[in-house]
Amino acid sequence: MTPVSIIIPCYNGAATLVRALHSCRIQPEAAQIIVVDDGSTDASVDLVAQCGSLDARVCLLQMPYNGGAARARNWGAMHASHDLLAFLDADDEYLPGAVGAASTFLAQHPNEMSVRLDVEYTDFPRVLTAHPDFAAHAATLSNTVPSSLFIRRSAYLALGGFPMDEGFRRIGGEDGAFSWALRDIFGNPRLDDAKRVRMHYHAGIHAERYFRIALGLQTANPDDTADAFHLSRQFLDTARAGVAQLRAAKVMLHAPAQAAQAAPIAPGSAL
Repeated sequence: MTPVSIIIPCYNGAATLVRALHSCRIQPEAAQIIVVDDGSTDASVDLVAQCGSLDARVCLLQMPYNGGAARARNWGAMHASHDLLAFLDADDEYLPGAVGAASTFLAQHPNEMSVRLDVEYTDFPRVLTAHPDFAAHAATLSNTVPSSLFIRRSAYLALGGFPMDEGFRRIGGEDGAFSWALRDIFGNPRLDDAKRVRMHYHAGIHAERYFRIALGLQTANPDDTADAFHLSRQFLDTARAGVAQLRAAKVMLHAPAQAAQAAPIAPGSAL
């Protein structure tokens, strides 16, 4: 069993947080469950304390002010104790066996840096779910949303974590930018044999906006689209450059050792 650190960003998530925590606590591979409270004004902190008193795996980090989900995820990841990271939104939940499936896949595929789980979209408006193209766009979104992601810490750090640009806070899309960079540099496989993450519908959810635009039921603001693409491309280029530096450093680190092994040792020289 490969242990997993699960990070849950939470901002006023009291209505759904216990459900999310329960879905983590029933997963044997969930070795650490970190809730990052992002300046909540509801009972979220108290609920985490109650769950923590029942399950030592549940712990709380508190942000000094509301800084957005990306910042909260990154802060939680910095405090994770295990090499496999997962990210669950406070209004989503894992289905039984979800964490085990991801953990097993990555144990069996050591060259894969991440894996996605397939998402079940629950109680979304029928005008969306009945559309003939819904399934295709649902699969695309499953490749993007943080709650579907399990990633090795090394890859996560190499990408620089989730982008925290203020532009993304305004228009959304930081998870899409992260997914783009992940897919481009390391690949982004998904287990699509079963639904393992459940996303519950609520008014104002970003997924509804995505579906409405993708299905042609709503027009995207062209300025927002341009800004999102620019910020995403910027994140991708920065991630590529960072990974290239790491790969070059690996070569440079090995080169002196190889040179030392190849160099003859003069008689009487000190070692």
